[in-house]
Amino acid sequence: MTVSKAEGSVTPLMKQYNAIKDKHPDTILLFRVGDFYETFGKDAITAATVLGITLTKRHNGSAGETELAGFPYHSIDNYLPKLVRAGHRVAVCDQLEDPKLAKKIVKRGVTELVTPGVTFNDDVLDKKQNNYLATLYFHKDVVGMAFLDVSTGEFYIAEGNAEYADKLLQNFKPKEIIYSRNSKDKLEQLTKGLFYSYPLDDWAFSDNFSKEKLTSHFGINSLKGFGIESMNIARVAAAAAIEYLHITRNEKLPHLCHIERIESENYVWMDKFTIRNLELLNSPNEEAITLIDIMDECRSPMGSRLLRKWMIWPLKNIASLKRRHDLTGNFISESELASRLREEISLISDLERLISKVSVGKANPRDINQLKRALSSIERIQGLFKGSNSEMYQTFTSLLTACTPLIERIGNELREDAPAMLGKGQVIASGVNLELDELRKLQSEGKNYLLEMQKRETERTGISSLKVAFNNVFGYYIEVRNTHKDKVPEDWIRKQTLVSAERYITEELKSYEEKILGAEEKIHVLEAKLFIELLASIDRYIADIQKNALIIAELDCLLNFSTIAVKYDYSKPVIDDSLVIDIKDGRHPVIERQMEVGEDYIPNDVYLDNQNQQILMITGPNMAGKSALLRQTALITLMAQMGSFVPAKFARIGLVDKIFTRVGASDNISKGESTFMVEMNETASILNNISERSLILLDEIGRGTSTYDGISIAWSIAEFLHENKKAGPKTLFATHYHELNEMSKKFDRIKNFNVSIKELENRVIFLRKLKAGGSEHSFGIHVAKMAGMPNTLITRAYKVMKQLESSHIRSETDSEKSEEKDFQLSFFQLDDPVLQAIKDELIGIDINNLTPVEALMKLNDIKKMLGAKD
Repeated sequence: MTVSKAEGSVTPLMKQYNAIKDKHPDTILLFRVGDFYETFGKDAITAATVLGITLTKRHNGSAGETELAGFPYHSIDNYLPKLVRAGHRVAVCDQLEDPKLAKKIVKRGVTELVTPGVTFNDDVLDKKQNNYLATLYFHKDVVGMAFLDVSTGEFYIAEGNAEYADKLLQNFKPKEIIYSRNSKDKLEQLTKGLFYSYPLDDWAFSDNFSKEKLTSHFGINSLKGFGIESMNIARVAAAAAIEYLHITRNEKLPHLCHIERIESENYVWMDKFTIRNLELLNSPNEEAITLIDIMDECRSPMGSRLLRKWMIWPLKNIASLKRRHDLTGNFISESELASRLREEISLISDLERLISKVSVGKANPRDINQLKRALSSIERIQGLFKGSNSEMYQTFTSLLTACTPLIERIGNELREDAPAMLGKGQVIASGVNLELDELRKLQSEGKNYLLEMQKRETERTGISSLKVAFNNVFGYYIEVRNTHKDKVPEDWIRKQTLVSAERYITEELKSYEEKILGAEEKIHVLEAKLFIELLASIDRYIADIQKNALIIAELDCLLNFSTIAVKYDYSKPVIDDSLVIDIKDGRHPVIERQMEVGEDYIPNDVYLDNQNQQILMITGPNMAGKSALLRQTALITLMAQMGSFVPAKFARIGLVDKIFTRVGASDNISKGESTFMVEMNETASILNNISERSLILLDEIGRGTSTYDGISIAWSIAEFLHENKKAGPKTLFATHYHELNEMSKKFDRIKNFNVSIKELENRVIFLRKLKAGGSEHSFGIHVAKMAGMPNTLITRAYKVMKQLESSHIRSETDSEKSEEKDFQLSFFQLDDPVLQAIKDELIGIDINNLTPVEALMKLNDIKKMLGAKD
């Protein structure tokens, strides 16, 4: 969008602006004018709204006026993040030459293009979360995917169907998605517009381009070393991601030196519903506490980010899990070592993002000093591990690289108190460069030189009030009050006249000014040159430092596990390849942390296996704790397979490969889906993906429709899970349908349990303890009373309930009086005379001797019977 080009001529400045804006039409252009960044036209309207700054107008030659909004250039770190977080692409246009040296209009150009998915700005980034750019390539029924965090150097690829792509998008939560222009409809269908997206031309998504782009970027001849040679579709997505980085002016990317395929078979499968329902990272409820909130006590941002990955990618490898559990146990035992390690990790800060900034030339002097402190801490951590007798720590010792020569060089060349910005002086240490030292000496001795000159000229002229001073406008001068004007020597040159004084310059002072100001400029140029050389020397350490960051992040996570285990009484779980989940005195890790002081969480035992107790049918009153029990079982299992200790007295977890949940009720109005439709979609996803090692949580299945429909569906789902020949997954089934308790009589691996209560003088006390056997009441009216419903309403509700119960008493049928053990739930058992007549008609049919014509006639008779009902 250009500003006022159509009408008349525009000013030279606006011509320049329009030319640059034409090259970046889909960005907000921050245009540097003097000491301000300005925005014009629609950009100004947007910026004023997002940033809360004043919107004015600027005269634009004969083309009229245009909207204008701006802010001081030194405030860009405050305003730029707000624009990016609001989902805008921002092009930063700077002055490319000194305005004082410009003959005409100052040269300007875009020096940085910041987007939601591509940024190194600490104020834009969330230190505890990755900032992923995703690229999607749609090819027939397969989606190629790349997930890249340019701020950390992480680069993952995968390919699969739309469901798998949806899951990965929910896991990675990219800030921006790149796609080819011709696949916009497919992207919308997949993402439903929930992510910020940006299209690239289709040529960027070609197979030949992808091979050339990736091999060129990594400086290799083949991608076999990364194990992605055969992933043609994902490879196309990866190359498009690299191309987008180049488009956004990120061409030097030495820290982006590795690409990794996502091995989904190595991790526990959790679909997007499960991650949402278990409230692992986020919650739909405002101010809700999530699992990551109560588990993250990491000392570094790197550790916090890795912990999130471990949470959404729990392991299925027993050896790796035992290593994490054993190391956590060791840190608990060696508390002094653990404490010292935590202190050192706190000093390392965000080494991962820091080395990324260094590699692309965006680091400042303070960043480099922090790098030195981080590497020094790693050196000390190596020493701590070497001083330990445990062989378990040798991996950390061998993999960490202290980079001692780099520590020494930074210490020798950079001042410890160096400012954040170059150009402020005092960046490079003394003794590094002889010319720099001489210039600084000239600068430091300048004050004494001026004092000596002032003393000498005072004695020569007899003007006692004479003073030598400096300002940015006139430079150095000698000021004499008007009362002493007649004493001014003839060799002084008048420079400025004030109301009560005159200012003069001498040849000596003019010469000194040129010398001192030249020295300052030379100092800035020299310091910039030496600092850039220092940055360049770090390039060969990038891979080692990135590996250090990964090891420190892992160490931080394990120390974090030991911290919360001790603070909150977690135990070491037993992980094996059995089909058993056995939890003794398990607790919900989130709920117990929110309880009032002095209030104890009521623990519960849960036992599941595939042979004898596959499905727990859990009934009980509202608010008794059924949902919490389901969630805590899943969370304990998940924590164990993260490598963490768990909130239980004892936990044996037979390796789980998938966790599915269907809990809560919510509409998807934007898609026109009711609560029941959402429930059925989620449940269908579960039933179509089960395995013998799956753990399934089903909470109140069927409650989104009528009672009879709900009971029938819930019964059928439980029966399907029990009778499935391919897999009999372990299942916790919480329900208000007490009729489902009858299933335990027919299906031997379904066991009834209830969350107990105690009735006392028309009051209900929730004991929150799981015990064997079914429950017959929900106590919904009691819960309404607890919620503060009016007493008159509660009284009326009790009366209506009594009336309904008395009118709904079932008469015992002959089949119920018989000794038949089976309870077959069907619509024939519902109190309806027409349905009963249909049942009798069907029972009387001799199927073996029924001809097709007779069958059609019988079907027509039954249809008429149903019509008679209407």
